[in-house]
Amino acid sequence: MAPTVPLPVLALAALAALVALVAPGLGAAPGCARPAHLWCSSPEIAVACQVESRCPNLPPPAAAPVELSLFYESLCPACREFLVMKLFPTWLLLPSEMLNITLVPYGNAQERNISGKWDFQCQHGPEECLGNMIEACLMHEAKDFSTYFPIIFCLESGSSVTKNLEAHSVCPLSWQCLQIYAPELDRGRIAACVQGDTGMALMHKNAQLTEALDPPHQFVPWIVINGKHTDELQAQAEASLLGLVCHLYQ
Repeated sequence: MAPTVPLPVLALAALAALVALVAPGLGAAPGCARPAHLWCSSPEIAVACQVESRCPNLPPPAAAPVELSLFYESLCPACREFLVMKLFPTWLLLPSEMLNITLVPYGNAQERNISGKWDFQCQHGPEECLGNMIEACLMHEAKDFSTYFPIIFCLESGSSVTKNLEAHSVCPLSWQCLQIYAPELDRGRIAACVQGDTGMALMHKNAQLTEALDPPHQFVPWIVINGKHTDELQAQAEASLLGLVCHLYQ
């Protein structure tokens, strides 16, 4: 009489036979913890099970987004034109996974340490320093790019970044832009940032980022694409930013 084989062993043998029929020569990779019928259910599982070549219907892996850094000044006419007429419309048109934008409001400003506190002088005067700090504090408090970029677009597209809407007793920020695009943000926190040490620290950080540019910036707006700045990239971004991003996105 033949020995009795336990049912779990029979089940495992049947599964192994099924795998051999469906995908001959295919074995589970050491890091694969899914049953064979799920190996092609997602790109992540296929990679873990080392079966990407046997899963023809998997979507292609997502490409890395194009990284764009804009070094600018809040009152610089050319900066405002690029941000309002080129950068913001391109951001609206493209899927979020295609383009990552970093805004660095500082530009040609100069900083100096006076008795342990940072003092800033800006190309277009004290109002520009205030505008730079307002936008830096907006970014700091909002954190999410899709929240603060429309507010900065609103500020930059007005007649005055700091005075184009109702003034506040603490901070002359354009509160209507805030009310339109992000009424949930705390005005008091933004005003405290602008007037306090946090705003100074943010501007010092922007100064360091600007000073670290390689090659050093010569004008504003200064556009860095995927970590690089060249005259050709700058010219292409200013001529057709949408076309440039679509060309670079692989």
